[in-house]
Amino acid sequence: MDKKDLKIVFLGTPDFAVESLRRLVEGGYNVVGVVTMPDKPAGRGHNMLHSPVKQYAEEKGLFLMQPPKLKAPEFVEQLHSLDADLFIVIAFRMLPEVVWSMPRYGTFNLHASLLPRYRGAAPINWAVMNGDTETGVTTFFLKHEIDTGDVIDQKSISIGPDECVGDVHDRLMMLGADLTIDTVDRILAGNLSSMPQDALEGEPTSAPKIFKETCRIDWNRTAREIHNHVRGLSPYPAAWTLLPREDGGEPINVKVFATALLDGAGGDVVSALPAAGTPGTIHTAGGRLFVSATDGWIEILSLQPAGKRRMQSDEFLRGYRLASM
Repeated sequence: MDKKDLKIVFLGTPDFAVESLRRLVEGGYNVVGVVTMPDKPAGRGHNMLHSPVKQYAEEKGLFLMQPPKLKAPEFVEQLHSLDADLFIVIAFRMLPEVVWSMPRYGTFNLHASLLPRYRGAAPINWAVMNGDTETGVTTFFLKHEIDTGDVIDQKSISIGPDECVGDVHDRLMMLGADLTIDTVDRILAGNLSSMPQDALEGEPTSAPKIFKETCRIDWNRTAREIHNHVRGLSPYPAAWTLLPREDGGEPINVKVFATALLDGAGGDVVSALPAAGTPGTIHTAGGRLFVSATDGWIEILSLQPAGKRRMQSDEFLRGYRLASM
């Protein structure tokens, strides 16, 4: 089958999905429709926010649908009228069976983990937060239970010990686009196969949606665990903590974007650090900010006080005086 003969509907919302859509369009594949989230108000002015997928679809003149309800008869009828052969889902909502069962070649999803690990809404964050050294992308056919369908293919990458989730996200976005095109090409060639997830290595794990309290730093953990927590949420939505003021006033709410583990090679300031105190204890020296974990000090490198811009710790300490040992 030629790529022009395979009619595709693409369903997605964020930047992560745009790269795959761009590859399909620029590669000459026949994208007959795009489905994305409805616009939503954002900011103080409540201006309507358009999803990145919508912005790209409009730029390329693609037929666009933004259904408030995926089971709505008018939307289902509109999808039927496109007579698509294949649906591709990337970072979208959970689809009802009446939608994902519609095309003759089925519906496949690109998921940002090596399934069955990290089923759920935030797989990249949780992989980094848990200190994993490897992750990847998976294409699989949709079924009723979320992220449990038969796997078509996977590609993996390593995660560096200090790499933040933003960097991993961007690399997976590009790798995912490669895998999306590979999967479509296998469908075109007629040599597609799939495998149940229980036949793959690894136990199923979850990657639930991240809330504000998920992001709060728990200083009653090891320095390594805190370091992984911070980089697994950086730059978005960002880990946060409360830092005590020297004058006893209201603690300073800060987002923390980067930390460093102390390996003994940090110079005179590190070598002169006192014994770490109760977890959460602050120590400042030489324009550097250290906090005690359960097994020693961890350094905060980059942070953002509420209502201010992101800054390095030395700049922060010139404007704020903290309660210190």
